[in-house]
Amino acid sequence: MLRHTMLLSFCAAVSFTALSAARAADSDTTTPPVATETTTTCTDGKIWNEEKKECVAPEDMKPAETTPAEGTTPADDKAKTEEQKKTEREIDDKLYTAAREFAYAGQHENALRALRAAYNQEDPRILNYMGYNTRKLGNIKLGMTYYKRALQKDENYILARSYMGQALIDQGDIEGARVQLVEIRDRGGENTWAYRALLQSLGGERTTY
Repeated sequence: MLRHTMLLSFCAAVSFTALSAARAADSDTTTPPVATETTTTCTDGKIWNEEKKECVAPEDMKPAETTPAEGTTPADDKAKTEEQKKTEREIDDKLYTAAREFAYAGQHENALRALRAAYNQEDPRILNYMGYNTRKLGNIKLGMTYYKRALQKDENYILARSYMGQALIDQGDIEGARVQLVEIRDRGGENTWAYRALLQSLGGERTTY
């Protein structure tokens, strides 16, 4: 019985460590995005489409919907669904990357437009960045709701905790920001950008996030 309990505890520790490592990688945002045609050539919030070699509206990044072909089987439909999910994830990745580039260029409205075009509006990274750009446009209260939604989807998403902590500092809630710093540390993020950036802000060093 004791051996079984110890084994379960070990597995839980390994699982948490793996999760923390994944979140740590996602939280390392120290490198600014490289400016592309999205911010150097495109206008009106359009995004550079490398395949088409032209600027397209975020909403047009999605392929046109098609009806199932006659004679397809359930297996065909399932395969298509998996392929569709993969395509949607790839498009969301491109939209998120574009939103990040817009944000670094100070184009927060364009960043929000790109994020709103994403398929998965419940993706924690999409919600977190919705919060960031909304806050940068002056609506801190609404921005906080996005951070909270991101953490409802994934309480271990330490990047959202870091961004929320920064928002709390902006509101004068230093204690609340410290709570988020401790949460990041306790979830295995002490050696990440998310932790360091919030710690620096609490120390009085202003950040751009």
